[in-house]
Amino acid sequence: MTLLFVFDMDDVLYDYRWRDRMDELTAITGHDLHELRRRWWISGMEWQAEAGDPSDPDEYLRRVTEVIGAPVSREEWVRIRAEATHARPAALDAVRRAAELGQVALLTNNGILIHHHLHEVAPELVPIMGRENMHASSFFGARKPDPLVFERVLAHYGAAAADTFFADDLVENVSGAESVGITGHVYIDEASLLAAIEAFAAEARAA
Repeated sequence: MTLLFVFDMDDVLYDYRWRDRMDELTAITGHDLHELRRRWWISGMEWQAEAGDPSDPDEYLRRVTEVIGAPVSREEWVRIRAEATHARPAALDAVRRAAELGQVALLTNNGILIHHHLHEVAPELVPIMGRENMHASSFFGARKPDPLVFERVLAHYGAAAADTFFADDLVENVSGAESVGITGHVYIDEASLLAAIEAFAAEARAA
């Protein structure tokens, strides 16, 4: 039996300074924050992308630049996202502990372009879990909290739900995981995350 530990990225393992990202994009586009958000985020196009449409990173960039009305290179889009994403060292230590107990993986609601660049957005995770285990929801064609994304994660790893742990800061995402039988943990702080990891592993060993 191999345990699988799956972690959200933003506001769990990393601080996501969303406003810093928006400030950079408003400077590039000339739109104020509300207009920028209306065009891509409030419109639901980012949520659609997080669910896997489009499935090609170049098409994602084509769509987003068309909608926001300004050219942004792939490198610039990734750089801006990476600079708004700051590691939480103690949370990464909890992931390292989970890696000693089983397989670890990342599952973040993001479009396919960021999926291909998670090793740049969250480089501290690469030596812990490997690039191949860092996933955006778009890779699975569904976004959290849809139970489908969790079912596809389980299938991808050949893992049983009973042997899988998932941590996220959003209750609805944890509920989505729990609906398919995964043990969920709502992130509050690093200490409780580590305690939940240890408790899950201990219970699994005792079973």
